[in-house]
Amino acid sequence: MASSDLEQLCSHVNEKIGNIKKTLSLRNCGQEPTLKAVLNKIGDEIIVVNELLNKLELEIQYQEQTNNSLKELCESLEEDYKDVEHLKENIPSHLPQVTVAQSWYMKSRLTYGQINDVIKEMNKAVISKYKILHQPKKSMNSVARNLYHRFIDEETKDTKGRYFIVEADIKEFTTLKVDKKFHVLLNILRHCRRLSEVRGGGLTRYVIT
Repeated sequence: MASSDLEQLCSHVNEKIGNIKKTLSLRNCGQEPTLKAVLNKIGDEIIVVNELLNKLELEIQYQEQTNNSLKELCESLEEDYKDVEHLKENIPSHLPQVTVAQSWYMKSRLTYGQINDVIKEMNKAVISKYKILHQPKKSMNSVARNLYHRFIDEETKDTKGRYFIVEADIKEFTTLKVDKKFHVLLNILRHCRRLSEVRGGGLTRYVIT
């Protein structure tokens, strides 16, 4: 309900209360047959006022729920910010030039730029996933809710407290192709100890290390 509608409703309630006060001044004359119609009108006015007060109470409850939802959203955004900062600290913008790993780059004919692009895309997938996990459930649409339940089902005791994604997340949130070349890149990341795998339930979970 808009603030203008709420003000109009309050004004209407005040008007009804004023009418009741005026008619109550005649209560001592209520035994007279000619004033019974007035008393009946008072009863009708009281019923109307009671209904309006019920509407006001519901509106107040709605406003309180809205404020609580906004507070939860702010807290969620703060958590998202902390997650992003953590990811920035733990996912490198470029790979260190490890001597052993250089033979892998030569054999697979990959460049540092290609590997860094994959890291950025995986970073995007992780952030997108955990943003949904920290989103208030009330604000989720059906797509986000289905993803949320999938994320929860994919967690294990070995991934508790750790950031991870699966191939479905890569397909959902990135433009990467999950092909042979992609798995070669994952092998390089594992070799550089930037990634580890947790298998189980027919899934491979890529854990950020």
